[in-house]
Amino acid sequence: MGIAASELCQHVIRPTLVYLGRHSPTAEALLLGAAASQSALGSALDDSQGHGLYRISALRHQQLWDLHLARDPDLASLVRGLASQHAFLSAPHLELMVNLRYATAIAWFLVESEHASLPAADDLHGLARIWRKVFHPHGRLSDFLQAWQQCVPPPHQAA
Repeated sequence: MGIAASELCQHVIRPTLVYLGRHSPTAEALLLGAAASQSALGSALDDSQGHGLYRISALRHQQLWDLHLARDPDLASLVRGLASQHAFLSAPHLELMVNLRYATAIAWFLVESEHASLPAADDLHGLARIWRKVFHPHGRLSDFLQAWQQCVPPPHQAA
């Protein structure tokens, strides 16, 4: 069993997006839907497809740092501030599994790195298209919609 959607939003996604200066209802809904689709809100945090709530592969994690975050020292410092002091240096990909706020920041910057136009927060089909583009290129939109329906109670549908 994963994390309750309301608690994931309240204690992880929303505060992380606020910390990054990137909060919006759409960003919150997209990350909640991605976590639901990728790991059933944390029911499985590590497999061959990737690590953590958002199932981010080690390669994509490294590429994000090399091609996006490292080019903006202020942004890199902000994200690095979420990571564990010493563990990040010895096992950076482990942070994606054990540090929910760090994983959420990385997931958000994967979205930003794709330069995707965000839909309205309640446009689940639009959110599903972004999810597929960023997190699961071979996924079906129905996978996102089904995960949302199973993991996110109705009061959160407008995030």
